[in-house]
Amino acid sequence: MIRSTLALTTLIHLALALTTAADPERVPNEEVDESCKRAAKFLISQQFPNGCIQELKRMNRRNDRQTPKQGVAMTALAIMGLASIGHLPGDPTDEGEAMRKALEFVLDPRHQHNEEGSPSDGYFGTADQSRMYGHGIITLMLAEMLGMGVDEAMDAQIRGSCQRAINLILRSQNVKRQKRNQGGWRYEPGQADADLSVTVWQLMALRAAKNAGLDVPTEAIAQGVQYVRNCYHSRYKDGKPIDKDRGFGYEAGGAAKFSTTAEGLLSMQVCGQYEAPEVIGASNYLLENGPRWGDEWFFYGTYYYAQGMAQRGGEYASTSKQKTALEMLKRQQRDGSWRSGEGHGAGAIYCTSLALLSLSVHHNYLPIYQR
Repeated sequence: MIRSTLALTTLIHLALALTTAADPERVPNEEVDESCKRAAKFLISQQFPNGCIQELKRMNRRNDRQTPKQGVAMTALAIMGLASIGHLPGDPTDEGEAMRKALEFVLDPRHQHNEEGSPSDGYFGTADQSRMYGHGIITLMLAEMLGMGVDEAMDAQIRGSCQRAINLILRSQNVKRQKRNQGGWRYEPGQADADLSVTVWQLMALRAAKNAGLDVPTEAIAQGVQYVRNCYHSRYKDGKPIDKDRGFGYEAGGAAKFSTTAEGLLSMQVCGQYEAPEVIGASNYLLENGPRWGDEWFFYGTYYYAQGMAQRGGEYASTSKQKTALEMLKRQQRDGSWRSGEGHGAGAIYCTSLALLSLSVHHNYLPIYQR
């Protein structure tokens, strides 16, 4: 009996060894988690006394500006990254304290107003010049932080600020547009055209806010989903795509790319379209067209790819998780950051926050990514 047990144990160890040898590039969760811890340390090391998380060289002090260029949006993105690996503003840790200060910075009333300075407008895109792109990121973060404030007063502030931001998104969606652009958004609230990258941030913010109980019309989400469908690169017949395994373009009628296909995939699933033909086609497209270092918008696309393929599950999730880890871990800097020229010089806060959101799929902490 002892010999049989030893023989069985030996066979199990041999099988495990052969599996590891056959897949030498498989990245253990422990290595991913360690990488994420280093990234979190980097992000909080870049925080200024006022709570802003932004690289010093990115700070813009021209004309005595109190808000650095893209500073509110990058701070919000950093909060999302930290939350995705389990940190909360009320935690008695360095990360928790940094998140509290970061939230207070974002919630400063001076950061949410229109060009005339009216705080009732609800717009985040003017103060730090991040426009609707930044507005969507900030609104999504606030929706995810609802109920996560350090006290009831902060929770009430988050809720009020988030609802005003949502109202701005809804007003912007209702700008008169051509049929192919209806339901979408562009870089300024009053623009009459649309693109997928700006649209997806607004759409995910709407979905997160509705999940959290804020006032978001179901029709607004449906219209946003229809615009995303308009960007799917396929001919249609009877409302269904004819061409299989295609991706999404940057604008309606545009050619498919890795980054835009990934964002279309995630946004449709977040809005409940898990088995839509566009989702299935985009998933298959991304199995053959995964992230590659040097691709345009690598960090941005990989974030959407990792989260979108994780939603699909099965082979899609396992393949994307390993590809993401392999690409990210070997690119991480000694200080825990990731850097590239992506995002017109958005810098290490942008890249590191998106890397965290890409690597944190196995935690699944943020509500917006929970199926």
